[in-house]
Amino acid sequence: MTLPVELRAVFLDVGGPVYDDANFLAAVVTALDELRAEQGRGPVDRAAVQRVYDGVRARQGGSLRTALATELLGDAGLRGRLHERTRRHWTHPPGTLYPDVLPLLRALSGRVRIGVLANQEATVVDALTRDGVAPFVDVWGVSALVGHEKPSPELFTWCLQRAGCGPAQAVHVGNRLDTDVRPAAALGLGTVWVLRGEAPDEPTPEQLAEPDLAVPDLTGLAGALLPRTAPRAGRP
Repeated sequence: MTLPVELRAVFLDVGGPVYDDANFLAAVVTALDELRAEQGRGPVDRAAVQRVYDGVRARQGGSLRTALATELLGDAGLRGRLHERTRRHWTHPPGTLYPDVLPLLRALSGRVRIGVLANQEATVVDALTRDGVAPFVDVWGVSALVGHEKPSPELFTWCLQRAGCGPAQAVHVGNRLDTDVRPAAALGLGTVWVLRGEAPDEPTPEQLAEPDLAVPDLTGLAGALLPRTAPRAGRP
């Protein structure tokens, strides 16, 4: 797969490309503390959480919830409770939007359909509205609203249908291989891997070979995508 020759839609993951993934990790830590308190145990060791988190980031595969539940709650079966508890605390506070997001969206606006394609809670819409992102969004592919989660293909196909284009006319921008790059590529979308957040600190050559394009951040991404759009295309 290569980046589309005729680009009509760009979909972005939220955690990592748009907001700092530290927001998610903070929610996980709070959830772990609460569940451990219910077990009669003390707060979780923050260094241990980081170690497990970094291991999953390096592998770019496997369930973070299962790993955390197993190692820090002592029971893999608690992954579901950890997930639900994390959802209660997962927010995107002011100041955690990456500064390169709005410049990218301004450059793409009017040239392609812009979509959010992310495993997120419904409250992310409020955060994106507060931070000035919402006016650029044509397709709201938020898992809590749509009812499908990555990496299953349903969320991707839902977004493509709303954008009115085929997979070969779209690009997905995400920071994980397992839930962003691989499922998008399997459907025929172009893929951009953003190396921050849940991406590994030191990706391997094999990992870097998977996406069509790997970038450290969103700075300059418009320059790679805009030549593939119609010069004066309005929003489709």
